[in-house]
Amino acid sequence: MLLLDVDGVLNPLDPHPATEFEAHDLLGFRVLLSRRHGDWLRELAGPYELCWATTWEEDANTHLAPLLGLPPLPVVRFRGYRRQPGDPRVRLMELLSGAKWAPLLRYADGRPFAWIDDVIPPRLVRNSLVRSDRLLLPVDSHQGLERHHVDRLLARPPRPSRWHRARPGHRESDPTEVNPARDPGR
Repeated sequence: MLLLDVDGVLNPLDPHPATEFEAHDLLGFRVLLSRRHGDWLRELAGPYELCWATTWEEDANTHLAPLLGLPPLPVVRFRGYRRQPGDPRVRLMELLSGAKWAPLLRYADGRPFAWIDDVIPPRLVRNSLVRSDRLLLPVDSHQGLERHHVDRLLARPPRPSRWHRARPGHRESDPTEVNPARDPGR
């Protein structure tokens, strides 16, 4: 599964070269989109199930998917998400950048996934490097999705890990969660 953000990934702040992007006025925002992103996402739809992981939520299907030549995609819900038992803790310094983490883990529900976003806490990226079941790929918000990101996603799709399989009916623990006993600074 490939969890996709929009702003900063598919809608970069100042892409180079800017000529490959078209400006669209959507929901009161100026959005820059590139047809090549649509091509790349369709290429990634082979090995991945594409999912929107953006605060645009369902609006991504309504407004962005048609412009990128994508069918409606599943959506990870962030609005109104309430912390649930078993959710990983988010450090105070990561409240904004880590706000998507628990809903993403809930949505993945133990399945291998890749998350591409311009706002991923560096600690989560570092901790994911030792896991074969997830790939966290930060993107420069000024440039957005680039071909080397697509190549990386194609070269190493996440796969089930024998060490991190969730048992049926059991919520997978997450080693990126802060353990208060090991982190006295909490």
